[in-house]
Amino acid sequence: MINWQSIDTVMLDMDGTLLDLHFDNYFWVEYLPQRYAQIHGREFATVRDELAGQIASYEGSLQWYCLDFWSDTLALDIRSLKEEVKHKISIRPHVTDFLAWLRRIDKKVMLVTNAHPQVMSLKFEVTQIDRHFDLIVSSHEFSHPKEAQEFWHALAAREPFDPARTLFVDDTLRVLDSARDYGIGHLLAIHQPDSRIARRVSGYPAIEHFDEIMPSAEGV
Repeated sequence: MINWQSIDTVMLDMDGTLLDLHFDNYFWVEYLPQRYAQIHGREFATVRDELAGQIASYEGSLQWYCLDFWSDTLALDIRSLKEEVKHKISIRPHVTDFLAWLRRIDKKVMLVTNAHPQVMSLKFEVTQIDRHFDLIVSSHEFSHPKEAQEFWHALAAREPFDPARTLFVDDTLRVLDSARDYGIGHLLAIHQPDSRIARRVSGYPAIEHFDEIMPSAEGV
């Protein structure tokens, strides 16, 4: 699936690619409505439906990913609420081995995420995955999500790379579309970003887990 000789830079998404998306889905769909209903003395089902509609209206925008925005909008400390269920944060299978292998074969490894810095700090605290990267970039630094071409231009201005010799892995198809439009030469999707929700991807090459693209170092 991948000719590693043709790749210099590997860009990896975080949530749903390196980390199980179950934490995020559980938090936004179940736990946040539950805690909001408790705090405000309202019915859970009503709050869940209201929040789902409100959150969905921002999907794909920078606000959708922004903890500051949602903390202000809902008058809640979202970071603190996430800490209450941080035990659900987990690394997807074979990720740590894959990141270590990329180091051994001397690829430049970048974490390229839409996650808010407050979320990143919590997840790094739990998983320690940050130690594997040459560069860590949140789209919030550039005021544009990965869905926008402005993000890719800003990333290239900060850290020049050859798009034709770059592999980008993400679980979100609209983000992969944006990377394709920018000219990223090697694109890979994740079939099932949430371990509890079955999903199959079409339109892009896709894997279940990273061991599928990790040959022996001798074969590279």
